[in-house]
Amino acid sequence: MQIYVDADACPKVIKDILFRAAERQQIPLTLVANRLLHHPPSRFISAMQVPAGFDVADNKIAELVTPGDLVITADIPLAAQVIERGGHALNPRGEFYTPDTIRERLNMRDFMDTLRASGVETGGPPALSPRDRQIFANQLDKWLAKHGQSR
Repeated sequence: MQIYVDADACPKVIKDILFRAAERQQIPLTLVANRLLHHPPSRFISAMQVPAGFDVADNKIAELVTPGDLVITADIPLAAQVIERGGHALNPRGEFYTPDTIRERLNMRDFMDTLRASGVETGGPPALSPRDRQIFANQLDKWLAKHGQSR
């Protein structure tokens, strides 16, 4: 089992939670981004820099993920690919994407893209709150308790 992080847009506070969890559970964690990322020295934590470009990091993660892996991402199309490959996808706000919810999320994303393309201001997501961080940490802990023993 491996944890991959779509690290270009992942908030630092979420990465810090993941770093502590990787050390505590001794689970390999890989940050994937199109820029150089710093991380604490650890035999469990690594970073992979991919070339700049649209969806290059997402495509690399989708290529690497295997059944049972966990991917941290807010990118809905990447989450869909992860689920399709038998992995688990968790967003930085602590919501697991599932086969039952991912289609609805993709449809809403496409709808919002259409609105933006027609000139409608849709705004972005709200700032990550302390409650969001706590929900993420709790969901990660639950997932690790359930799946962490299969190292």
